[in-house]
Amino acid sequence: VPVDGSHWLSMREVLDMLAQKGHEVVVVAPEVTMHIKPSKNFVMKKHSGPLSSQEEMERDFKAFLYSLFEEGSFLERFLKVYKHMKRLGNLAVSSCEHLLQNKELIRYLEESKF
Repeated sequence: VPVDGSHWLSMREVLDMLAQKGHEVVVVAPEVTMHIKPSKNFVMKKHSGPLSSQEEMERDFKAFLYSLFEEGSFLERFLKVYKHMKRLGNLAVSSCEHLLQNKELIRYLEESKF
């Protein structure tokens, strides 16, 4: 499951090393991402996801970041962060659902013994 942000940036180095050692690397990612971009070091397969645009993704991510630094009581801040974490978790689950419903991509993965 593709995880954007710092997780991807760390994983990218591992994928580059695997490719340099001769491994065929396939990255499956949603169409809308922050950092997951095509590379000569891997084959990239995209699938539709729950977010319709880059702007929507950036808006959700910024809202989450801002909630981390808002003022208020511990309980108020906790509930705001929890709400945003729940939204991000739901987006991740929805992204997986979109991936699994993509028959063409699943067929490619099965045929290539992914």
